Amino acid sequence: MSQPIKLPLGKKIKLGDFDPDYMAGHDEGRREIRKKLTKVTSEIIELQELLYAESKHALLIVLQAMDAGGKDGTIKHVMGAVNPQGCDVVRFKAPSDEEAAHDFLWRAHKAAPQKGQIVIFNRSHYEDVLVTRVHNFVSESVWKKRYDQINEFEKMLSQNQISILKFFLHISKKEQKKRFKERLENPDKHWKFSPADLRERAHWDSYKEAFEGVFSNCNTKWAPWHIIPSNDKRCRDLIIAETIVKTLKKLKMKYPEPSVDIASINADDII
Repeated sequence: MSQPIKLPLGKKIKLGDFDPDYMAGHDEGRREIRKKLTKVTSEIIELQELLYAESKHALLIVLQAMDAGGKDGTIKHVMGAVNPQGCDVVRFKAPSDEEAAHDFLWRAHKAAPQKGQIVIFNRSHYEDVLVTRVHNFVSESVWKKRYDQINEFEKMLSQNQISILKFFLHISKKEQKKRFKERLENPDKHWKFSPADLRERAHWDSYKEAFEGVFSNCNTKWAPWHIIPSNDKRCRDLIIAETIVKTLKKLKMKYPEPSVDIASINADDII
């Protein structure tokens, strides 16, 4: 059975309707998926160079997931080869004293990409309607108002030539347990494990409900949400890479004209 990747507008979303094992047509085997991913990531490298050279547009990529959902792996395998001059990753942890003294969107706006840039939010401003809701850091009357504030913020970015792609890396609770076990059993992954992950796992159903609230209230035509089936890591990477390529191609970018008359310069005269 097929399921949408890009969420339909104006629909109430239930995560139970989305299978984290769904392959989105990419069921030809791991080797073929790797070949496709190599080709698509090569396209991202070319398009990112064009984005940087033209400097008329920007791209903001938002990654959200349950713990162990694969945000770091996605960044590594999808965006790892792009020119770091034109791409940055911003991690959203607990707000600093300075950030907490401002409105909740201040740190997100400060980190938004300038023209010619790609910025990836590893977690994002959505933490302020997720973790704050689950742990009752703010009242319901506060976090509910933030949906509209987020939509207006993202609309403003979009109106200033920033394309926004929001990806939820959807894994099952069983898959999360498997990945936690790998972190405990593999010495090379010990550094990834945190007892806080287990504490947050106890709130799985509350986070599920909070994410459904985000998808139902903050899925807009200018900043759409994509639910990425992520139990299979390579399929996850390929779907995201294909979506990024499609979005960048829609910008119909062109390399800028040279600032000098190239025809008047003889390359053989260069000393």
